[in-house]
Amino acid sequence: MGVEQKLGEMGVVTARLEDLVNWGRSNAMWPMLFGLACCAIEMMAAQASHYDISRFGMELMRPSPRQSDLMIVAGRVSRKMAPVLRRLYDQMGDPKWVIAMGDCASCGGVFNNYAIVQGVDEIVPVDVYVAGCPPRPEALIDGILALHEKVRGETIKDWA
Repeated sequence: MGVEQKLGEMGVVTARLEDLVNWGRSNAMWPMLFGLACCAIEMMAAQASHYDISRFGMELMRPSPRQSDLMIVAGRVSRKMAPVLRRLYDQMGDPKWVIAMGDCASCGGVFNNYAIVQGVDEIVPVDVYVAGCPPRPEALIDGILALHEKVRGETIKDWA
């Protein structure tokens, strides 16, 4: 006989600590504004009323890295912008996650030259890649949901 059967009528809820923490982390992510090119327009559209990523706990885009735990890199990253991107990532509090939005952020896109970083994963570790040029807001929302699943599957050993 399990705990659920013994305590079923008493109004007691049992859960593992890491499940509760991961639920809280995934449902209260605060993304940081980091729109660099045309993908930023689609990121803003995902925040607008038609798509409304507020229903996933992302009420508004934070302008400060110290208030954010999710960096959405939307667009191409130039070599001049790469140190700024890394500095902002380092200033974010732990735990922190990164979504590379669009082909330019993922692999440089059509800009195969010396001035554009060929994938933002050269600078910061990326958790989820969102494909498209530019990706639609639905694709960004799908990437956010994929990140939520990844966060919910973390264990205490992953937190260190």
